Amino acid sequence: MAASNSSSSSGKNGTNPLDAMGAFFSAQVTRRKLVTTEKQALATRLSAAGDTFPGSDHRPADRMRWMAELGADRLRVHQVVWPGTHDSATNKIGIPFVTRPFAQCQSLSVYEQLATGARVIDVRVQEERRVCHGVLATYPVDVVLDDVKRFLAETESEVLILEVRTEFGHEDPPEFGKFLVDQLGDHLIPQDEAVFGKTIAELLPRRVICVWKPRKSPAPKPGEPLWSAGYLRDNWIDTDLPETKFESNLKFLGQQPPAAGRRFFYRVENTVTPKADNPVLCVWPVTRRIHGYARLFIAEVFARGLGDKLQVFSTDFIDGDFVDACAGVTKARVDGAA
Repeated sequence: MAASNSSSSSGKNGTNPLDAMGAFFSAQVTRRKLVTTEKQALATRLSAAGDTFPGSDHRPADRMRWMAELGADRLRVHQVVWPGTHDSATNKIGIPFVTRPFAQCQSLSVYEQLATGARVIDVRVQEERRVCHGVLATYPVDVVLDDVKRFLAETESEVLILEVRTEFGHEDPPEFGKFLVDQLGDHLIPQDEAVFGKTIAELLPRRVICVWKPRKSPAPKPGEPLWSAGYLRDNWIDTDLPETKFESNLKFLGQQPPAAGRRFFYRVENTVTPKADNPVLCVWPVTRRIHGYARLFIAEVFARGLGDKLQVFSTDFIDGDFVDACAGVTKARVDGAA
């Protein structure tokens, strides 16, 4: 009788628990095979095409001052390939070995990233002015701003883009735009489209383009110290598949106007994102699927005739080689070789 009731219940629900479990594991196996196939596809591309591009052999003598090495009076804003970091202020987020692996996208502090050569910083904040990534919060945003100011005090001709946005699912911190202006003061380069055609020297002594992206608060206006959201754009897609992201980045970059005539910064993110339908949910094992192919991406950009469109190039867990690649293309542009 019990067996009959069980069978009847399964029939009413339309599913058998064992069948559902089997389908789940089958989907996981298929998913893992797809990830493996896409990883192998990028490795094959690299083996076949290589990762050489204009400036690929350049290595700055001092990454902390790589812009100054190129000449502040020669380097124009639109010529820079800006090495950036994704979710920049997550080096201490969450609980070590417990929640941190699911949200940490950088192992270096913001100061260390800038000293390594990063020039675009991506910071997410919540209502209490704390940095966050999704539901996890970390240190106050003051820590980031102190790191930025320390870097500026130790260099003379390095310009950076500081993007601060209210994280999805959170409210804007009260009067946060005013707070940013008070904190960064005379370092801020006011919102002005003429900036894109200027040399670094013409911007000095101001060295921070701060893009404030609130959810509900008024957006910064032209001439004000902060820049509005439309001046830093991207076409982010939510995937953990490396070749899918690689091709998406190339497609959307190809739709942009050349950097020399563009009046906004366009970002390409060399990252992939953990997905809930995949058993691997920690950031590093997932993003490493694409992490090592930054130079291959730049090489393909030039091979497809898109070299004049690359501008902001961001990564998880930034390293010196990523910075060297961006600085190399920048140098090639200044030298008239790209």
